[in-house]
Amino acid sequence: MTGPTVIWRCLIVEDDAENARFIAEGFRAMGHIAVVSREGADALARATAEPWDLVILDRMLPNEVDGLSILSTLRALGKKTPVLVLSALSALDERVRGLKAGGDDYLAKPFAFSELAARAEALVRRSRVGPEIRTLQVADLTLDLARRQVERGGRPIALQPREFRLLACLMMHAGQVLTRTMLLEAVWDYQFDPQTNVIDVQVSRLRGKLDAGGAPTLIHTVRGVGYRLEAPPDASAPPR
Repeated sequence: MTGPTVIWRCLIVEDDAENARFIAEGFRAMGHIAVVSREGADALARATAEPWDLVILDRMLPNEVDGLSILSTLRALGKKTPVLVLSALSALDERVRGLKAGGDDYLAKPFAFSELAARAEALVRRSRVGPEIRTLQVADLTLDLARRQVERGGRPIALQPREFRLLACLMMHAGQVLTRTMLLEAVWDYQFDPQTNVIDVQVSRLRGKLDAGGAPTLIHTVRGVGYRLEAPPDASAPPR
């Protein structure tokens, strides 16, 4: 499967572990960043507090916070994030309820991933204002989302797919500290801390590729928390 023109940050709210994994792996295979939340209260907190390009929302969730409650709260807060509602309830009145609550689309279970992906792409495309972002740039580091290419100071850098997603995630949040938990969820699909140094190893390899030839370090360790990618204080991006 070829990579996307633009990488999304997608929140998948689904309590069924198998369905959540199926959707998340499909979007990651497309090159996107997918995070799974399987519990209503956690999903509500994340959906309202973090920036997302798309929310895939299961209509039926356990406990007190269901899918429509999350959707209604998002809209009441003025959040315009595209939301695609998934549900085993396929009756017309249920679809109408989902759309009236603020859903942008409604897809009944079971579904084919190809249809879900096509609907998701349409929602994200319609929600974007202005031209699509095809490149990310920090100082002399450029990541081309369409061609899946990375350069620093004009020097091509070959990255593995997971390294590319890790770098894209860091560049999309340049200047912000990303915790290890955030990176584990977004890049590795871990919903828990595996108590391994997988992130540290991958970041070390990525740094080695980015900083080859003595270039200033862009990825900084925030001790005990995670990592931050930012330009050196005296750096300026080259003319484009």
